[in-house]
Amino acid sequence: MKTKFFALLVLAAMISSCKNNSKPETKTIDIKTSNDVADHPGKKLMETYCYACHDATTSHDNRIAPPMIAIKTHYISDNTTKEEFTNDMLLWMKKPSEEISKMPGAVERFGVMPVMVFPDRVIKQISEYMYDNDIAQPEWFEEHLRQQQGRRKGMGMNKNL
Repeated sequence: MKTKFFALLVLAAMISSCKNNSKPETKTIDIKTSNDVADHPGKKLMETYCYACHDATTSHDNRIAPPMIAIKTHYISDNTTKEEFTNDMLLWMKKPSEEISKMPGAVERFGVMPVMVFPDRVIKQISEYMYDNDIAQPEWFEEHLRQQQGRRKGMGMNKNL
């Protein structure tokens, strides 16, 4: 008898708790595509490893390295393939030097970047993300580019930035 009573009590509690739930049933559908930029592994790796020194939010005067958009701008021209860009980044990361830098102004201001040891796959993912996507740029960057282009043209150097 006690067992039946206990079972009825549990059943009554379950039924009454269901009736008190007045929230409508909702379904959450999580749709992700392989092209979702926010989930690109290169973006996450860049934010984790590169933004410590190359963050776009750091002010111009307090920088310790150029922002990532400057690297992209100096290393990618209209004719640069993703493979060429990735190879340039691999070369630079394995053995940074003034001789192979495409950013003499940055080397002059900040010096040559110290060697950073990352697996090739990490550098490739970051490079692929940079090549294929718009990346954050500081508010001052467009004006800085215009000034640099003016200086280069004035010096007879009509090189793409």
